[in-house]
Formats: sequence, C-alpha cells, structure tokens
Amino acid sequence: MPSLRTTPDSPTGPATVLQVSPLLPDLERSLAERHRTVRLHELPDPERFLRERGGDVVAAVTSARFGVGNALMDALPRLGAIVHFGVGYETTDVVRARARGIGVSNTPDVLTDCVADLAVGALIDVMRRMSEADRYVRAGRWSTAPFPLASRVSGKRVGVLGLGRIGRAVARRLEGFGVEVSYCSRTPVPGVAYRRLPTARELAEACDALVVTVAGGAGTEGLVDATVLEALGPDGHLVNVARGSVVDESALVAAVEAGRIAGAALDVFADEPNVPRALLDSDRVVLLPHIASATRETRAAMGDLVLRNVERFMTEGVLLTPVPGSAH
Repeated sequence: MPSLRTTPDSPTGPATVLQVSPLLPDLERSLAERHRTVRLHELPDPERFLRERGGDVVAAVTSARFGVGNALMDALPRLGAIVHFGVGYETTDVVRARARGIGVSNTPDVLTDCVADLAVGALIDVMRRMSEADRYVRAGRWSTAPFPLASRVSGKRVGVLGLGRIGRAVARRLEGFGVEVSYCSRTPVPGVAYRRLPTARELAEACDALVVTVAGGAGTEGLVDATVLEALGPDGHLVNVARGSVVDESALVAAVEAGRIAGAALDVFADEPNVPRALLDSDRVVLLPHIASATRETRAAMGDLVLRNVERFMTEGVLLTPVPGSAH
C-alpha cells in the first residue's frame, strides 16, 4: 500500500481517527472536537464497525499498553498512522507497519523527568526501607522495638540497564548522591563518562543496585533473569521502571523468597494489574501501580504531543515524533 500523504474523504465515508483504547478524558474530548473520532473499545460491536467502516480509518490512537495488533492493522486498509500515548510501542509491530507504509509515533522526552524522578525515589525507598517503615509505624510496632537498619544510598555503585533518555536522566540524578554509575547498553553511549559493562549479568555483579530503564519488546524479554539476579546478590537491590517483560518475574519471585537479593522496587509487572502473591507478601519489595509518568503535568504534556502528532498527520501526512524504523 502506498504511504498516505493526504487524508481526503473516501468514497465510502469521511476520514476517521480510531481511538483504540481508553485515554485521558481531556485527550478524548480534544480528539473528538478536532477530528471525526470513533472509540473502538466503546462500540457494542467493534467487529461490525471494522467490517463496514474500517476503510474510513486513516489514523489510530492507542496507548502503549494496547498498541495496534496485527489483526486490527489488517482490518484498516487506509491506515496511515499509529499514534501511541506513551513512550513504549512494543505492542505494535513496527516492522509490519513500515511494510504497509504506516507511520508509528510515541511520546518521548515529555515523560523522561518524571520517570527518572520516580526511579530514584523508588531506589531510595527500597534501600532505606521507607515504605516498610511507614507500615511499621502505622501498625504500632515502633513502641515495641526499634525499626531494623537499612542500606545507605549515597556512595553506592548503581548500574543503569539501558542508557537511553530515561537512563541518562536517572544517572544524572544519582550523581548528586555521589553514586558510582555504570551502565549496559547494546552500543557505547557517546558523551558519558560512566563505565560500560557488556552484559546485564556483569553490570549486576559490579553494582549494589540495578535500575532497569531499557526499552521493552522481544529483544529485551527476560533480560534480567536468574543469572542476573544471582549476580546482583543478597545485598543487591533491583528497581524496574521499564517494562514487566524485561524481568523474569518467576526468577524474581524465587530470588525474593530465598533472600538471594536484598529487595526490589517495581513499577511494572509481567501481567498487570496482577502481582504475584509472593511479592505482595514481602516487606522487602516496594510495589507501585505503573505510575512512573503519572503526574498531572507529564500526562498533560503526553496528551498534547499525541494531539500534535495526529494534527500533523491529518494536515501534512507526516508525524511529529516518529519512532525509529517507522515509515514516516
């Protein structure tokens, strides 16, 4: 299919923007006000719409969690753009989209600071046992015994797995704590003085804590496996603000239960919103409901970038923030 550079109405109906999944209310309202928008997830018979009106759809807006699956992509013959609310896009087959001439975009940069803030906060939380201490006080146990000692953060060795935009922002923040930062990525990152380790296992072995910020997808699935956790060791801490798929969750559960790592702070999980009982029951694990970018300011900026991507495509046939390997 040739790439769609303009979006005139088709003989069957007007050019339509398809909203694939729930989005922020303000973003949904703005899409509906500016474009002919259909909310697929709210239709009583989505399959019927796709059969009868799928040819009207020229752009799809989705979240990083849902993406646009291959079957949906195939049901939209005039689709020219897939716009993701979120930095992740592994739920959409970008290679398949590119072969169809479909552009794919995400919302980079605008969420970097908030995700990095939370990653560092989660590291401090789990190492200083802050959430556990909060529960200790609320349960009335402070009057019976002093709270156990925790681990110092300042001056520690911290490894950043994936030194992209977010990873670099995490590393810069950690410099303020006098932390020795190392990293692991597929290729050396120019312009940084941090030590690079060639594998996740070697990075974990060289560090007191491992912060996971690598992109999700098939290429990183299970990257933090039992051998990496074993290398991190019984005094090591894990922080994951990337994707649940990056960590072998069964191996993590086993490591936590056996005390083979000191603790973990997790914002993402393999089967959200389901969290393994062993992690729920452990006082050494900080559990967060996928909130790394969940601030009013950042979500508003993400929504604005989605709108600008849609607007640019609908008026000029190109995307403002195409992902690597995207068609346009």
